[in-house]
Order: sequence, then structure tokens, then C-alpha cells
Amino acid sequence: MAAMSVIGIDFGNESCYVAVARAGGIETIANDYSLRATPACVAFSGKNRILGVAAKNQMVTNMKNTVYGTKRLLGRKYNDPQVKSELATLPYKTSQQPDGGIGIHVQYLGEEHVFTPEQITAMLFTKLKEISETALQTAVNDCVISVPSYYTQNERHALMDAAKIAGLNVLRLFNETTATALTYGIYKQDLPAPEAPPRNIVFVDCGYASLQVSVCAFHKGKLKMLATGHDSNLGGRDIDIILANYFCKDFQARYKIDAHSNPRAYLRLLAEVEKIKKQMSANSTKLPLNIECFMEEKDVHGDMKREDMESMCQHLFKRVEIVLRKCLADSGLKSDEIHSVEIAGGSSRIPAIKKLIEDVFGKSTSTTLNQDEAVARGCALQCAMLSPAVRVREFSVTDIQPYPIKIQFKPMANEQGEFEIFPYNHQFPFSKNLSLIRSEPFTITAVYGSTPSSYPSDLIGTFNIKNVKPTPDGEPSKIKIKLRININGIFTISSASMSEIRELSQQEIEEEEKQQKTMETDPQPQPDQESQAKEPPAPEVRAEQGRQDSDADDDGRSTKGSAPSYSSRIRSWFSSGGDDKNEEGKNKKKVPVRQVDLPVEANAGGLAQHELDAAIEREFKMMAEDRQEKERIDARNALEEYVYDLRSKINDDSELGTFITDSDKEALSRTLDETENWLYEEGEDCNRQVYQDRLNDLKSQGEPIKQKKHEHDGRTPAMNELAGALQIAKKGLEQIKVSQGKDDKYSHLTDEDIKLVNKTIQEKSAWLDDARKVFVNTPRTQAASITLVEIQSAKQTLDSTVFPILNKPKPKVEPPKEEPSKDNKNTDDQKNHQNNNNANQKPAEETMDVE
Repeated sequence: MAAMSVIGIDFGNESCYVAVARAGGIETIANDYSLRATPACVAFSGKNRILGVAAKNQMVTNMKNTVYGTKRLLGRKYNDPQVKSELATLPYKTSQQPDGGIGIHVQYLGEEHVFTPEQITAMLFTKLKEISETALQTAVNDCVISVPSYYTQNERHALMDAAKIAGLNVLRLFNETTATALTYGIYKQDLPAPEAPPRNIVFVDCGYASLQVSVCAFHKGKLKMLATGHDSNLGGRDIDIILANYFCKDFQARYKIDAHSNPRAYLRLLAEVEKIKKQMSANSTKLPLNIECFMEEKDVHGDMKREDMESMCQHLFKRVEIVLRKCLADSGLKSDEIHSVEIAGGSSRIPAIKKLIEDVFGKSTSTTLNQDEAVARGCALQCAMLSPAVRVREFSVTDIQPYPIKIQFKPMANEQGEFEIFPYNHQFPFSKNLSLIRSEPFTITAVYGSTPSSYPSDLIGTFNIKNVKPTPDGEPSKIKIKLRININGIFTISSASMSEIRELSQQEIEEEEKQQKTMETDPQPQPDQESQAKEPPAPEVRAEQGRQDSDADDDGRSTKGSAPSYSSRIRSWFSSGGDDKNEEGKNKKKVPVRQVDLPVEANAGGLAQHELDAAIEREFKMMAEDRQEKERIDARNALEEYVYDLRSKINDDSELGTFITDSDKEALSRTLDETENWLYEEGEDCNRQVYQDRLNDLKSQGEPIKQKKHEHDGRTPAMNELAGALQIAKKGLEQIKVSQGKDDKYSHLTDEDIKLVNKTIQEKSAWLDDARKVFVNTPRTQAASITLVEIQSAKQTLDSTVFPILNKPKPKVEPPKEEPSKDNKNTDDQKNHQNNNNANQKPAEETMDVE
């Protein structure tokens, strides 16, 4: 049993994969249906939730209570145009919540419940966690979850909240493009050295619902993302919809039926056209489509060729080409600088898309990776790198932010209230420091430099810096703010501090000046410079943005020749010690003495803590209800199984039929029939204890019959073993009697030992004869007065009493020791010398034999 396991989760729109990092490498986990792909479906019934494969299997018959496609609803509002487009294709009921979010309505436990997309996703994560724990036989908490590279701040927060609700500790949200690149690079042993030109690889991941492209530069032990591109509304499902609409029109013309009017029929059609689409990747001939009892009890059929599909989807392929060319341009590379192009995702297998990739990059596509499992494996590798419990080969990962980020605030004199803090394709995790001069609390607003194509709003969040106050002299205070994109790709203000100043005495000023002169004559590197010189570059690069020095103010513009700003005025206090006209100021100097941490109130997406706690409590309650329902169903199935098993055996003479009387068999058969009828009528929906009580009642009648058969079947072998042991013991006793008075191996046995052996053999022989008579005279339908356990006990008594005496070893008699005579002393020394020589030669001989 593993002490600890780290997993990676590929959270897909249609299917999910879970991979685990073990000592033997990376392994993709199979679910309870022995499949590696777990459908991203959650269904609800009157008594429990149905998750994963089972939910997908009953989708057609329980459409309105089967929820899927929540990946594209996370972190969004109900009035979002993309949400409106998605909900138009989904069969379940939704509504707008008081906070503007999405509410999903389902019938659960006999009443209507409303869940958010985050809660539905958490249910799916609960299933994936259960699958992992079952396969690994250990608790699983730490994980890395994949996320599309184009996900915005709100979507990332929503995914993190869903994982927290499911009880998962997310070490990182890992971009799908980067996870794929890590899977490729970590096993490559021939990557160029750090000083050599990098190996540039293009990764194209066209999945069920989106297209993502990335360009990566590899060196030995590190990868760096150069550029990413995406189309969040372009994937295999768009091709499925085009083909389904074509067949809808065809069936309406030929069969006079409209599949759009019947959601269940349309769902079946989508499943069939997906099969045809996959067949087209390997077959260019005309392929048939046949669906029995499609609508109005009509069987339908159609056909299509690959050329027809490609002509209908030409506009989609044009969008693919646009994304590919833009990503290549953003990378700054030429076609001859690209080493190879790796494809992942199911839709990348489509011949038309593969041809587009080859035309744009000038390279034939490569399939080194497992196209379906590459993302999950990369997440598992990243989780192993972040977890202290697993040791893996060092591999540095540098990711990039797909959107530029700007901050806005109310400007003061000579300040610009908005500037870009992280440009497009800036690496992360990354921190920048911002210094501002303020006298009172203020707010910083973070926005995207351009509205993301897949999200309707450019707002990231607002951050309120509290407890800001002026200096004791009434001047504005210097505020240092740390802006950060963390490892999850989420922008945050990680800290804010205010400099407090105090006055130095003349003695302290003189000591500081002496120390400064010493530094000028014998300069020493600063602590930060020393650490940078001695330590290798850390994966998290830190930079300062908006440094306030003599030549630039907050927005980096030159201040030479302009009126002194708040920044320059406060710096004058730090350098000159205040007003020169003040006599006290001549002897005193004001310096910052310490940094006071300021509270930062963030409103940047995600659930509030009380909402998160309520969702976690609700999820745990549903998990408990699922366990109770599973126990109830298991108890019902156990009762039903026992009824069928006992009935078949009492009616079979080779089983239990000969161990029960006819009258008892008839009565028991009636009881079994009544129990079966009860199970399918009023006993259909009882609690677990009712089934358990019924099962116990039946076992009180059926188990004695099974015990009779068990006794009968085991009796003969047990008596034969006892008889064989008695025969061996008797032979041993005869040998003792024959050899009495002679010097042999039994001469050490006492008379008491022989008497005990003789007595035990006679008693057990007589008992065995009586037992055989009892068994002969006892019919099968009755329990014998002598049990199988008693026969086995008699055998054990014989073994523990007789055979230890018969096998008692004869004590060894040591010959008397004799003193060596003086005449033999030299001879003995020669013998000892000879023996020592032989002993010394023996190991050499053994070594030779081994060789």
C-alpha cells in the first residue's frame, strides 16, 4: 500500500483522465468500468447521484436530470453570450440566480434542487478522487488539475472552488498546453544543452470543444513557452453539429420527421455522426448511418463521404488556419526554426486539420504523445515535482500569460492612473513591486489589456488597500505593493506595506556616515546581489515596476525639469532630514524604520468563505446519502441473491436437495417465493435494516441445511485422515514392543510414554468406530450427534500426544574427555596445522566453484 500518491487530472469538456506518478513512472488510472476515460457527466435520480460512466449510459433515458458541459459554464454569468449559446444545446433546465450566476435545476431525492456549475464540477471531482483512491488503495488529496490556457481569472477561481468543495488540495492549475509540452520534454534525453540553440516544438491540441496551439523552446532540463493561441469555440463538437444538421434536413425531406423537435432523437443522432466522423479519419469511401426506431417508430439511414464533410466544414478549418498562423507569428520563429509539430486531442486526427498544420508550419505532424492522455500525464508529472513526497528529475517550466494585464487607480499629482503591468505573453509565476505615495486608503482595479475573445468582461478584480495614513508630519506615506501572477495564473496583490519613519540622533547619523564611507572605500555586494550571484536563477523571477528614483515617478516618466511631486518631496525627507531652517533638523535625520503590513481586501472572483463552507457541507451531505443508498441497494441485492441461490440448491439433489425433508422443502420454497414477490412489490423501496432482517430470517432456515451438507462432505475425508494417523501410530507402537530390551532408537522411551501412546491409540480407535456407527445410522436430513469439528479435534489430540513421543530423538551421549599425552603433543600440533591449512584453502575452492 502506497504511503502517498500524487495525481494529475485532465478535466475535459466531454471526458476526464486521471494519471498517477509512481516509482515505475506515470500511469493512467482505469475507472470502475475498466476504462481510462471517465465521462464528465453527473446524473440525479430519486434516491442518489450517478457519476461518470453510469451517468453517460443513462443519459438518453434521463436527459433532464443528466448534467454535462459545465466546463464551459464555470465562472460565468447567466447573461454571458457564450452561456446563452451553450444552454441552447443543453437539455437540462437552467435559470438566472440572484447574483447573476447560473442555476441548474434537477430532480433529486424526490424534489427539485438547484446547483451551480461549480457544485456539479465538484461532484465530478469527487468521483475522480474515489476512482483514484480505489485504484491506489490510499487516500488522495494533493493533485494538479489541467485548465485551458485561455481561462480567465473568474474561470480559474471557479475551478479552484470546485476542487475545494470536493476535498482536493490543488497544488497548481496547469495549462493544458504546458502539460502537453512537459509530457513531451521530460522523457527526451537528446535535448540541446543550455548554451546551445533551443529545440522549438509546436503543439496543436484540437479537442472536443476548443483548439489550443503553443510553441515551446526546449533545453535540457527546461522548457519555455514562447507563444500560445486558441479558439475556445472550435472543436470536434462543431463538426458533429454540422453533420447532424445535414442529416436532420435529409431526414425531414425523406422521412418527414424533424429531429430538432425531439431532444432524445437529436442526442442519438449526435452520437451516430460522431462515430462516422471518426471513421472518416481512416476511410475516404462513402460511410453509412443507420438508426433504428429513430422517431415515430421509423428507421432512418443515410450516408456521407469525407469530401462532403470537408466541404461543409471549410469555414471551421479556415478558423484553424488563422489560429495556427497567429501563434507562429507571435513566437517570432520561421518554419525552418521549428524542429517538429506534435498533435494531441481527438479532433487533431481529422485529415483536413493535419494537412492545414503541415501547410502552415512546413512540417509533417508527429504523434509521439498519447493524444488522449498527454495532458493528464503532464499534470501528474507537475504534481510529483511540487510534492515533497516524490522525487523526480529536475525540469524547469516557464509558462506565459495569454492576456495583458493593466492596473487602474485614482491618480495623484504627476501620476498616471493606468498602466500595463504584465504585457501579452508575459511569463508567470512572476511578481512586480509598485511604490505609491498616499495619505489615505485607496483602491486598485485590475483589468485585461484587451477583452478576452472567450469572455465578455475585461475586469479581473478590485483590491482595497486599507489602513493607509500620512506621516506624523502630515506628508503622504510611501506604500509598497507587490503585484503577482501566481502559479495558478491568477493575478493578485500578495502584499502591501507602509514605511514608518523616525528621527535619528546626531550620534546615529555620524555612525551611519562612517559606515557609508567604509562601504565606498571597500564596496561589498548587497545581500540581494550576493544571493543572486551565489544562487542559481529561481523559477519565480522578481522585478520592480514603477520604482521611484530621482529620474522617474510612479509611471516611469522622467521628472527632470518639472515641479517636485509627492514622490520627490517624500524622498527629500529621507535624504536631507527635513527643513534646513529648523535648528533641530540640522542635528536629526528622518529615515524609514520599518514596514507596516497593510490589509488588502480582494474582490477578484471566487466564492466567499461562507458560500464555500456551505457548498462543502452540502457536498459531504450528498456523499453520505450516496453511501446510505449504496448500502441499501447492496442489502437488497444480497437478499435477492440469497433467495435465488437457496431456491436453486434445495431443488437440486446434488446440492441441498437430499439434506432437507419434503415438507420442509415445500415450506421453505413458499417462504422464498413470498420474499421474491415482496421484493418486487412493497419491498421495492425499504431501508437497509428491513432487508437485513429478512435476510437474517432466511439464513436461520437455510444455513442449517448448508451446514448439514458441509458436515457430510467434510466428514469422510476427516475420518480417513484420523484413521490413517491411527494406523501410523499403531505401526510405531508395534515397533516399540518388538524392540523392547534391545539397544535401538526406542530404548530412551519410558514405560509411562509407551503406556500413554497405547492408551491414546485405543481411545481414539474406539471413538472412531463409534462415530462411524453414528454416521451410518443418522439420515442426511438430520444433524449427526458427532460433528466435523470433533473429528478434527480427535486428530489434533492424536497428533499432539502420540507422534511427539514416537518421534522423540534419542539423547546424544558424549564420550569422556582424555588428556593428551606428551608423546602425542607434537602429533596433535601437526594435525592442527594441517587442519588450518585445509580450512584456509576451502574458501578459495568455493570461490572457484562459484566462478
